[in-house]
Amino acid sequence: QVQLVESGGGLVQAGGSLRLSCAASGRTFSTAIMGWFRQPPGKEREFVGAIHWSDERTYYSDSVKGRFTISRDNAKNTVYLQMNSLKPEDTAVYYCAGRYGGLLLYHPSGYAYWGQGTKVTVSS
Repeated sequence: QVQLVESGGGLVQAGGSLRLSCAASGRTFSTAIMGWFRQPPGKEREFVGAIHWSDERTYYSDSVKGRFTISRDNAKNTVYLQMNSLKPEDTAVYYCAGRYGGLLLYHPSGYAYWGQGTKVTVSS
């Protein structure tokens, strides 16, 4: 079984930065794709970005492209979401998710494993 634990959320002013971490355990991740999603207050969960564990290919939503960066540390089994130039509309609970193939890379239903989420609040 895969366990995912996010950390690093908090309150930040607009224009600031935060780095979220997702510690993964329970299974080899060499063939996994790790995703980040977020759920703003009162809205549905949405895709932020994803990374192939094996070759570090990344994908981003248009709303965060150029501001957010996903990376992974193989030795620590940890995936990161570096968020720069934060905006109030980035306020959400951020979730780490994992999958081992299939379709729907950009949709929550394409991921089998989820962390508990970490809250990010960006003040204006």
